[in-house]
Amino acid sequence: MYTFSNKLRLFAIISFALGAVMVGLSFMSVPGSVDEMKAMEADHGHGSGHGEATHDDGKTAHASDHKTDAAHATEGDHGEKTTNAHGAEAGHHDSAKHDEHKLGQLQNKPWAAVYVAAFFFMMISLGVLAFYAIQRAAQAGWSPVLFRVMEGIGSYIIPGTITIIILLVISVMHWNHLFHWMDPELVNPDNLDKYDKLTVGKSGWLNGPFFIIRAVIFSGIWIAYSILSRRFSSRQDDSNDNSNFTKNFRLAAVFLVLFLISESMMSWDWIMSFDHHWFSTLFGWYVFASMFVSGITVIALITIYLKSRGYLEYVNDSHLHDLAKFMFGISIFWTYLWFSQFMLIWYSNIPEEVTYFLTRIDDYNLPFFGMLALNLIFPLLILMNSDFKRLNWIIVIAGIIILFGHYIDVFNMVMPATVGPNWSLGLAEIGAVLLFLGLFIFVVFTALTKKPLLAKRNPFIEESKQFHY
Repeated sequence: MYTFSNKLRLFAIISFALGAVMVGLSFMSVPGSVDEMKAMEADHGHGSGHGEATHDDGKTAHASDHKTDAAHATEGDHGEKTTNAHGAEAGHHDSAKHDEHKLGQLQNKPWAAVYVAAFFFMMISLGVLAFYAIQRAAQAGWSPVLFRVMEGIGSYIIPGTITIIILLVISVMHWNHLFHWMDPELVNPDNLDKYDKLTVGKSGWLNGPFFIIRAVIFSGIWIAYSILSRRFSSRQDDSNDNSNFTKNFRLAAVFLVLFLISESMMSWDWIMSFDHHWFSTLFGWYVFASMFVSGITVIALITIYLKSRGYLEYVNDSHLHDLAKFMFGISIFWTYLWFSQFMLIWYSNIPEEVTYFLTRIDDYNLPFFGMLALNLIFPLLILMNSDFKRLNWIIVIAGIIILFGHYIDVFNMVMPATVGPNWSLGLAEIGAVLLFLGLFIFVVFTALTKKPLLAKRNPFIEESKQFHY
């Protein structure tokens, strides 16, 4: 039976508490008004060139208009004054709109940081649940010695999805402005400045109540599978037959069908709808690949940690080799999906599609292309060698790189639509990661203490114990 070490528990608590403080400070540092934003920019030495540029452009336009109408003496004077007045007003209006837009993005920043970290750790748990269900449905013989590790990680799906639902409810209540489509003025035909036909066309799907209902259904499916599969697995240990094993097999087969449907719709709702004018038919698979490789990586890292503490005596380098092969293979699969999505959109150059990547290349150049190096080049170089896949320290290094790379992947999917060019990896982002890292470690390792780490009555447990190649 695993015992949650005091050091690891203390680390989880400190990480959670420190993260909560950092996130709280980041919320407190957000400007509450345009004047406060400008004062903060002045303190940091940032100018507000947008308003000045607009005003200069207005002057140029007024001068041109004045020369054109110079032949008309009385009417020209009157026209010049009118044009200047309208131009100055338009310039001031554009500057005010820009300032309000920027203020909204800055106010979104801590919310977006929390959302990215919450989704990242939730998707790790969901990826592990999918991998676990595949092992159950395939009746794999190599992996049963790892089942309890997978079940422990899968248990985080409960607090993970609840956290996401809370954030979604907060968004629907307009406590933040993460999801632009939630702005009621976009579907208000009386507001000609904001009325958006595309948003109206999608309002049957993208509306607050249905959005939350879908989130609850998705989460309910995943949570139900996590609870039931652990229950059948635990009962199998004390059973005299394989009835609970059979139930788990059937449950896994049903779950995988529901998972593929719910995960695709979840990726549309929880990620793609940030850019609600844009869509990609590959997006569900793309998010799946990211969560799948992240989940398998965490299985490997926790397995190595437990093995180093004297647990999981039947896990050997062949099991870790297989996990590392999955890490390598799914990294290549993720790259294939990324390239397929990017290249087809870029080559076709349809304005409403290519804008998604233009904003990321222009404003997120370093994280956008750095993510490719982290998620493809490093795993490829580190894990291509078969012998390296049997070395724990190599797997740990590769795992840390992969997890950081896919955090940046989620960061790239969320931030451009919520904070625009005002991104950073600062107090809010680091604090949010520490907060959910602490929660993740506490929940997962507490779950691992609830029952023995070996599923002793699994029909394939002996095959798994003797797995060598």
